[in-house]
Amino acid sequence: MFKKILIANRGEIALRVIRTCREMGIKTVAVYSTADRESLHVKFADEAVCIGPPPGKESYLNIPRIIAAAEITNADAIHPGYGFLSENAEFSAICAETNIKFIGPTPEMIQAMGDKATAKATMKAAGVPVIPGSDGLLESMEEGMRLAAEFGYPVIIKATAGGGGKGMRVIHDESGFEKAWNDAKMEAGAAFGNDGLYLEKFVEEPRHIEIQVVGDQTGRVCHLSERDCSIQRRHQKLVEETPSPFITQELRDRMGQAAIRGAEYIKYEGAGTIEFLVDKYGNFYFMEMNTRIQVEHPITEEVTDFDLIKEQIKVAMGERISGRNYYPQLHSMECRINAEDPARDFRPSPGKITNLHIPGGRGVRVDTHVYAGYVIPPNYDSMIAKLIVSGQTREEVIVRMKRALQEFVIEGVKTTIPFHIKLMDDPQFRAGNFTTKFLEGFDLSNL
Repeated sequence: MFKKILIANRGEIALRVIRTCREMGIKTVAVYSTADRESLHVKFADEAVCIGPPPGKESYLNIPRIIAAAEITNADAIHPGYGFLSENAEFSAICAETNIKFIGPTPEMIQAMGDKATAKATMKAAGVPVIPGSDGLLESMEEGMRLAAEFGYPVIIKATAGGGGKGMRVIHDESGFEKAWNDAKMEAGAAFGNDGLYLEKFVEEPRHIEIQVVGDQTGRVCHLSERDCSIQRRHQKLVEETPSPFITQELRDRMGQAAIRGAEYIKYEGAGTIEFLVDKYGNFYFMEMNTRIQVEHPITEEVTDFDLIKEQIKVAMGERISGRNYYPQLHSMECRINAEDPARDFRPSPGKITNLHIPGGRGVRVDTHVYAGYVIPPNYDSMIAKLIVSGQTREEVIVRMKRALQEFVIEGVKTTIPFHIKLMDDPQFRAGNFTTKFLEGFDLSNL
C-alpha cells in the first residue's frame, strides 16, 4: 500500500484523486501554482506545496519542482491526472529513477502510443483495424499526393505530434493538396516544434468512440465498454455518453476485443483508452491511445459501478485486475461545464464566481473544484465542472440532464450551460443522430 501520493495536477481531477485516496487510507500531497492557492484541491489535501507562478511551464509542467515536492513530503507515488505531464515519458522515467512510483504506464508504453504514426504502426501489428494511410511520416508532398490518389479522396493530413486539431487538414481533391500541406506543416512546426506529417483516408460521417481499458503488471487487460465522444467543437469534447446510441452489442464486443488486443500487445499497465473512428456502416478504425485517465471517466464509473482511480492505484501497487469485461448497466452522460461564452464562439470567460448552486437529486453527480467566491484563473483549461447524469434509459438521462442544467447556477462568469440546455432539446441529438461534425451547423444564437 502506498503511504502518500502526490497529485501532479490541479482542479477537479486532483480533487477526484484526493477523494479516492482518502477512502483508501492514503495520505495526499497537492501541488499548486500561485494562481491556484485557493483551489479546493489545495484545501482538501493532507499537505500542499507551491511549485511556482501561474504559467504551466513554470509550475505544473516543471518536472524538477514536482519531484522536489514529492521528495520533501516523502511521497512514494505520483498520480499525474490528465493533461500536463500525464503522458510525458520523461516524467515517468524520472519518477522511476527517483524511486517514486508513477501511477500510469511505463515510459516505453507512453512513447509507443504518444507519437501518432508509431502508435498506428503498433496497433496495426497487433491486429487492430487502422485507417488506410501512410506507413509512418511522409517524406515529401509528392509521396502524400501519390498515396491520396491510391486511397481515393477525401484524405486528411495530420501532425504526428498534434493535438487539439492543430496541424490537421482535410483535402477533398488534388488541387487543394499543396496549400493544405504547406499550411499544416507551418502550423505543426509552430505549435509543437515538429512539422512531421502523415496521411490517412478521411472517414466521412464519423463517430468518435473510445474503449476504456485497464491493464495490470502481469499483462492482463480488461475493457469497460465504450464512450461516445462525438459531440465536439474543434476536436474538443463537450458531451460524452455511454453506451453509445449508435453501437450495437455485436459491434461493442468486436471493438472491445480489438482494444484488448492492442493493450495486451504493448503489455499496457494502468487505465487508458483506445480511441476509434466509426463510420456510418459500423467500420471502426484505430485513431489514438490515451495513456492516462480521461476527463470523461465518471460516466463509465456510473454505469459499471467501478472506481477507475482506485483501480489505477491498485494496479500501480502490483495488484492484479479481475480480468472480466464490464458492460453498461445504466445510461450516463457528461456535460463539460466550461467558463466560456458559447454565444461568442466559446470565448474564455475567467473571473470571480459570485454565486454558485450545484444541482442534485437522483442520478446527478457533479465533479468540480470551484465554489462561490472562487476566482477562475485565465492560465489553464476553461473547464470548471463536469455534470454527470445517469438513469435507466437515454431518454430518462436527457430529461434529467436538462433538469440538472436548469438547476445549475453559476454567476459572475459566462458558462456553457445555456449551450447544453439547447443541445438537450435538439431533435437530432435526442434521436442519437449525430457525428463529430454535428456542432458545425448548430445554431448558437438565442443562448
